[in-house]
Amino acid sequence: MKKISLIILLIGITMTILAGCSAKEESSNPTPQKTTAEEAKEMMDNNSDIIILDVRTTEEYNAGHIENAILIPDYEIAEKAEEVLTDKSAEILVYCRSGNRSASASLSLTELGYTNVYDFGGIINWPYDVVTE
Repeated sequence: MKKISLIILLIGITMTILAGCSAKEESSNPTPQKTTAEEAKEMMDNNSDIIILDVRTTEEYNAGHIENAILIPDYEIAEKAEEVLTDKSAEILVYCRSGNRSASASLSLTELGYTNVYDFGGIINWPYDVVTE
């Protein structure tokens, strides 16, 4: 009888451990949303408060950027985002040259607690006007 009780106890402990290992951990931060240049343009046209964030270098930005875009190079997001982008619930559209840096910067923003981050990739796929410095 003791042997059966011990086996049942061991099975119960094993099931508890396995259940704990398979439970998904919920992320406290939302993930950035991927969108297209066309959808981003529509968002810009319909929301004058939307933030357009260029995460390229100053030289790239000066060569041509989307009108009203704010420049914070991707390598400065961790240090400058909270100082420049004070409303963590604001809609933020993020772009770079080809989409790699915007994806990384968008993820960094969500990890900092920003909740409405949209990555629309690279300016190389932007079919609309840009301004130059």
